[in-house]
Amino acid sequence: MSTPGAVGRVQPARPGDPARIGPYRIIGRLGSGGMGTVHAGLTADGLRIAVKVIHPAQAQDPEFRARFRREVQLSARVQGPCLVPLLAADPEAAAPWLATAYAPGPTLDRHLAEHGPLDGGTLYAFATGTAQALAAIHEAGVVHRDVKPQNVILTPAGPRVLDFGIAHAADGTSVTRTGVITGTPGWISPEYYRHGTAGPAGDLFAWGALVAYAATGRLPFGAGAPDAVAFRVLSGEPDLDGLPPELREIVETALAKDPADRMSAAAAGERCARLLAAQATQVTGSAPTYEPTRVAEAVMAQWEVPTPDDPRWHAPARASRRRTVAVVLVAAAMAGALVGTVIALPGTGGGHPRAGGATNPATASPAGQASAAVRHTRSAAPGGTTEPAVDPRRAPVPSDPLAGVAHPAFTRAGDETQPTDAEWRSSTMAATAAETDVAKAVQDGMKAMLATKNLAFMEPTVTFSRSAQTLVVTGGPVSQLPEEQQEVFRRSGEMAACTTLGRRLANDPTGWPYGRYSVYWKDSDTDPQANILGFGEATDGCYTMTAGQWQGDESGMATAEIPSSDKAEIRVADATDKAITAAWKIRAGEGGGVDSSAADNEISLGFDPVEKAAYIWTYDSNAQLVGRAQRANFQDVATRTTCRKLLAEYGADKTWQYTRWSVAVFEGNSGVPEFTGSGDCMR
Repeated sequence: MSTPGAVGRVQPARPGDPARIGPYRIIGRLGSGGMGTVHAGLTADGLRIAVKVIHPAQAQDPEFRARFRREVQLSARVQGPCLVPLLAADPEAAAPWLATAYAPGPTLDRHLAEHGPLDGGTLYAFATGTAQALAAIHEAGVVHRDVKPQNVILTPAGPRVLDFGIAHAADGTSVTRTGVITGTPGWISPEYYRHGTAGPAGDLFAWGALVAYAATGRLPFGAGAPDAVAFRVLSGEPDLDGLPPELREIVETALAKDPADRMSAAAAGERCARLLAAQATQVTGSAPTYEPTRVAEAVMAQWEVPTPDDPRWHAPARASRRRTVAVVLVAAAMAGALVGTVIALPGTGGGHPRAGGATNPATASPAGQASAAVRHTRSAAPGGTTEPAVDPRRAPVPSDPLAGVAHPAFTRAGDETQPTDAEWRSSTMAATAAETDVAKAVQDGMKAMLATKNLAFMEPTVTFSRSAQTLVVTGGPVSQLPEEQQEVFRRSGEMAACTTLGRRLANDPTGWPYGRYSVYWKDSDTDPQANILGFGEATDGCYTMTAGQWQGDESGMATAEIPSSDKAEIRVADATDKAITAAWKIRAGEGGGVDSSAADNEISLGFDPVEKAAYIWTYDSNAQLVGRAQRANFQDVATRTTCRKLLAEYGADKTWQYTRWSVAVFEGNSGVPEFTGSGDCMR
């Protein structure tokens, strides 16, 4: 399906538009095409998504459904840079649909119409990012078949290629049953016209035309009647005047009439990345260096496009039912498969919401790949299939795993009642294989988080209160534990319990009864008292969200301020801290409304292992960072530098878990941070 409006401003819903599609709330339209409508949607905790619904006429075609189903499954395998990930799909619905992450920004053709051609580092970043996106698609055994300006979005973080692997099923960019070519003139390869052949080489031909168009603003084979454009594609030479010579050489090879004469997308991406590295050195004056693991960092560093905004997206997020409490409970010693039709697909960020239904935890991570940091084996699922070992912090977590489930085993959804002392007192150790697996997953997840802060001595115990449908986490006994350490225990316990329960509920909604969790701390074995630190519900999202975006908070900041014991974190934090300080001194020296004395402010960086975030903060003791403009300047320097470092580390080590960031300023001696912004380098 061509989705020209998939990333435009949200338009009002029309009469007859659905209020919900699958688990998603629909707030308007993003666009429509010949094959369907693209709706603006929100998850339960406000994450922005695009939901594409196929028109009934196509949905009634059994062959179309079969192709759509096959392509959805194939596309789930595609993960890589500069792609918009498929989050969920229901090819069996009356109106088949699929959900993708929302990519903010204009399509390439719209940007060129408003701002003119791309140039300099942005042009090389565009060519590099789109070529590498196609290389990732081809590596997964998928052919895009619909590369064109309307399917490339210019987001603030770089170009994003849409509709990979879906276009063939959605709008038939190949020879149809009647022998009619239905692709877009000017973006169809010569072999496509001659033989109806659609392969990786055809994608690269369209990529060459795309880069030429981005660099000049002109269609390389001109406009006009489809037959005239087809003749020029088959027999004429493309209009490449105005392309930089080195880039023109690559584009000319991509536009060769014979597909055998074209390079692969991976080779094109590498050659463009080398040009991008050379472009970057023109600014710094250093010798050109090409590092394959740092291409994403280089694209982001050279990318300059306006940041879009649409107030219609700014719907308030549902309030979380997680609670932090400070009451003391007096208690005795503690008693000693794919489900449904919705396919929940692995995405690009651990912890981002997915559709209700089964999940595939084996392929989830910040780039959609499994991490080996903490692994465990789950019990056999119904039917006798053993689930693969996964990192419990990386698997996708649905925001509401019971969405659409008629008779769930967990019946306390929405119950905000505070836990009672009887729940803690009556909770017992795991009694079934499933409970044992969940308990171990929670413990492993917590230990991994606590270890990075040198808090491995906090041994969590996991028990279950069957009558309260609650998983109970208890720490200790350690007396007089500092408050900030108890806070880390609470947060790690809530996160591990929430994510683990959310996945279990999604996998077995009618059989798994536990959806609530509570976290306690005991000062000693002989003391019958246990302090309740917090509680919550796994059906209400597991991350701090504001208007659909992850948001740093004081609890995360307090955790980040605790020194790390992880060698990689220490190394990255030290290098990033120094890089931010140096970049900030340069920015302050350039003026632009920045108080030069602000360059002397101390800048610090720390990691929160609970929500996988880097916190950057500075102490504005003499009020040099007064006003929104100066703080925006500081945030810009901090986030650009931090994201380059975090993405570079991820490029070198796929187990690296930190891609989120939050920036704060401490005013004077208040000790209270003012957060200037939060986000995710991968989005």
